[in-house]
Amino acid sequence: MSTVTATKEKTGETTRSGRWPGRRPGRGGPARRAGRRRAADQAAGWSFAGPSTLLVLGFSLLPMGWAMRLSLTDSDLVTEGQGVGFDNYRALAHDPVFWKSIRNTLELIALYIPISLVLGLGVAMLLNKPIRGIGFYRACFLVPFVASAAAEGLLMAFVFDKDFGIVNGLITRAGLPAQGFLDDPSQAMLVITGIFIWTQFGFNVVIYLAALQEIPREVIEAASIDGAGPWRTFRHIVVPSVRPISLFLGVWGLIDCLQFFDLLLTSTKGGPVNSTITIVYYVWQLAFEYFTAGYGAAVAYALFVGSLVAIVIGLLFGRRKGFLL
Repeated sequence: MSTVTATKEKTGETTRSGRWPGRRPGRGGPARRAGRRRAADQAAGWSFAGPSTLLVLGFSLLPMGWAMRLSLTDSDLVTEGQGVGFDNYRALAHDPVFWKSIRNTLELIALYIPISLVLGLGVAMLLNKPIRGIGFYRACFLVPFVASAAAEGLLMAFVFDKDFGIVNGLITRAGLPAQGFLDDPSQAMLVITGIFIWTQFGFNVVIYLAALQEIPREVIEAASIDGAGPWRTFRHIVVPSVRPISLFLGVWGLIDCLQFFDLLLTSTKGGPVNSTITIVYYVWQLAFEYFTAGYGAAVAYALFVGSLVAIVIGLLFGRRKGFLL
């Protein structure tokens, strides 16, 4: 054996074939071992997440399929019902209460989303300052969100009662005429929207506060050194930083508005004169008050399609405008 060959074998240099001298090609290369580790990790992950995933799919897809079948019948939830094809869906076009519930829901969305976003960001900026008792103030804004919406509806029904409510008591003491509030068809939807904002915008405050705390202090200080005032700092630093959060909260608020139910059930019950009825509450009325479950399922599917379209449009708009990565 020559000196060069011995040196190559000793230092582990490869031959022209690209193999290690004196070593047979095996099946346990680094890439293959890494692939086996990834497969084992995925199997372990699905072993934990699999049962929960099956439960979620079982409690969502199966009821959706059953509701679709139900919407094609005239069932009353007691008897099987006869198949009516798409008659329930055709009847939606001639249902004035259905269209009234859509208008009320759209009004709720148009008022709730912008007001809750602006209030949430404004309060979050106030709570982001180092002041004494800041933890207590943050908790005060979060309590209405974590409290029961049904209990809040009962409470607000007493607070805004036209005869014995606290609000009307304060108004009359100030020498002003008493208001109908929840008993006035022209005021009820506005009052309900205000109550809904009060109960929910604490969630926006918490999310915005977390986003504001992620903005580097060095960026704010550099802007201040460069002569940027509070408004320019807010416009050019804070707003761009929280744009993805605003999109998320906007979509979240849209879903909340489309599912708005429990507060209505314990306060106005959709009245007076259907002035506060929403789509979800109308579905509940059709199924459990009027026992027209087949038609109620058709309304529910119309809500599902409308919700899906609205959410997809919102996400596409956010991605186009650069709100999403």
